[in-house]
Amino acid sequence: MTDLSARLRSAAASRAATAIALLRDLIAAQPTGEAAVQARIADGLRDAGAEVSSLRYLPADVPLREEFAVEPPPAERESILGRLPGTGGGRSLILFAHPDSEPLQQAHGWSIDPFAGIEREGRLYGWGVSDDLSGVAIMVSALDVLRAAGLSPRGGVIVASTPSKRHARGVHAVMHHGHLADAAVYLHPAESGAGMKEVKAFASGQIEFRITVRGRAPDTTEPGQTAFAHTAVNAVDKALVVIAALHALDARRGARVRHTALEAAIGRSTNLLIASITGGGAKASRVPLACTITGSLAFPPGEALSAVRAELDAAITEAAATDPWFAENRPEVIYTAGVTGAEVTTEHPLWAATAAAIRGQTGLEPFVNPLHTGSDIRNPMVQQGIPCVGLGPLGGNLTQNGRTDEWVDVSDHLRAVAVTAALIAEWCGVEG
Repeated sequence: MTDLSARLRSAAASRAATAIALLRDLIAAQPTGEAAVQARIADGLRDAGAEVSSLRYLPADVPLREEFAVEPPPAERESILGRLPGTGGGRSLILFAHPDSEPLQQAHGWSIDPFAGIEREGRLYGWGVSDDLSGVAIMVSALDVLRAAGLSPRGGVIVASTPSKRHARGVHAVMHHGHLADAAVYLHPAESGAGMKEVKAFASGQIEFRITVRGRAPDTTEPGQTAFAHTAVNAVDKALVVIAALHALDARRGARVRHTALEAAIGRSTNLLIASITGGGAKASRVPLACTITGSLAFPPGEALSAVRAELDAAITEAAATDPWFAENRPEVIYTAGVTGAEVTTEHPLWAATAAAIRGQTGLEPFVNPLHTGSDIRNPMVQQGIPCVGLGPLGGNLTQNGRTDEWVDVSDHLRAVAVTAALIAEWCGVEG
């Protein structure tokens, strides 16, 4: 594959200006709306020789396995699909990324125009450029590089620009409508600082919850209730009982649940996070009558979402059994979202193809980062049993993390294009 690697590097270099122009076009199209972004993507796919189609779907109608969200979005969404049917005899591949970014804001606080595609000191700035316009552009540009190199994949390739944020379930819908393959690749920049030598081949699962505990006011008409506090039931005090039970569960799971990759990377394989405690009144002298706890629990691949949920239920039941107030006033538990973890091992053929593509195009030695919780790489694996890895260039200051001046490294974006083209060649085989 050495001659092929050199050929792809040369083709990628020759199409570098076109690749960056496409990314700038996607940044500039956002104020007009997501449809304008998708239209530009469709044009790019056609220019790269792909057969283009549109898939419209309702997120609430998409069936899920080992995943849920309390409030799926009601509005119809659209995915743009590009297909290279393949010349025959190779393995097929799905490339997917999401064109939807964070909601546009007038008071964005950026130091530059978010939609101008400004490049400074090797970084290209733009709203959503690292989440995930760079990923979408990489897929399209990779097909363009293959075409420039005069290569046609033997196995079929599907490129899916498909919504993801706020439970849009785009890639789920794509697969549910029969667009399947032997493997999948998710294109998305990362803020880890590793750039193109990092591979997402491991994603922990996560379940999010909201627990509401009720109290009882003292029998008084006095506006100040401090003197009567001993006759009331303080919702905050009762919430602390539940929190103690959650911490105990976290400790038990931390000792019992083990995964080699997570242990090596961070020293622990599962964690329960208490994110917020809210409730009570505005006055410090009144007994709070309700308190709500929000939190999440991360768990490694191999654990079932349903089993983790059952453990949480059991812990809350155990807490309720220790307090007479809870006998008649059980905490109200709502699970707001949940996803299951998944992984591709370094013994898998997809890892071998991915590693070869990265080495051949960058000279870097790839590694698996196991610290991505809930990554979209899980979707093909959990929903359809399709192995999936994630790749992406160096990026930073993501708007979804509350930052401004979001950017992607220009050189690494172009390396990602070359690597993706090489991965198609490695996995699908090529002719020409």
